[in-house]
Amino acid sequence: MNLLRQTVVCLIILTVITGIVYPLIVTGIAQLAFPYQANGSMIIRNDKAVGSCLIGQDFNSPKYFWGRPSATSPVPYNAANSSGSNLGPLNPALAENVRTRIAKLKSADPENKTNVPVDLATASGSGLDPDISPAAAEYQVHRIAKTRNIDESKIRELTAKYTYKRQLGVLGEPRVNVLELNLALDALQK
Repeated sequence: MNLLRQTVVCLIILTVITGIVYPLIVTGIAQLAFPYQANGSMIIRNDKAVGSCLIGQDFNSPKYFWGRPSATSPVPYNAANSSGSNLGPLNPALAENVRTRIAKLKSADPENKTNVPVDLATASGSGLDPDISPAAAEYQVHRIAKTRNIDESKIRELTAKYTYKRQLGVLGEPRVNVLELNLALDALQK
């Protein structure tokens, strides 16, 4: 009976420490030291949250940069259902999805004869990727310039401005946040 009492007391103490005290301390430190990140890295325009720079959004209009395809369901970029397609490289459904996406990109800009960058044709592992490669952004410049009647050099300047370099010069790959770039495009037109 003594051993059972010690076990229950230990369980209660550890539950309070690891289930209440520790999460409150970590949350408090995060809110004090990193409030932007702790609150979802939300992008605010006109006192309204327009999205998070950590979760992609579904842009379909030819006047916007398009992000990576999303394999989440029931809607694209569904943060409550993060997942990849789980289709293997030999799966015919994956090949068909890629062909469909490439056809959509080519039909949106038939004058563009360059190869479609891989990140515009394949979904990310999470289905929520908010970034594209600089090559994927460059691929779309002509279409957007033509649709918005803006000089391509201005769009390239914006793309360069919203291109994030490798962290610490070596970690990751250069990337462009699609939501931030599209918001900047809209601001450029105003």
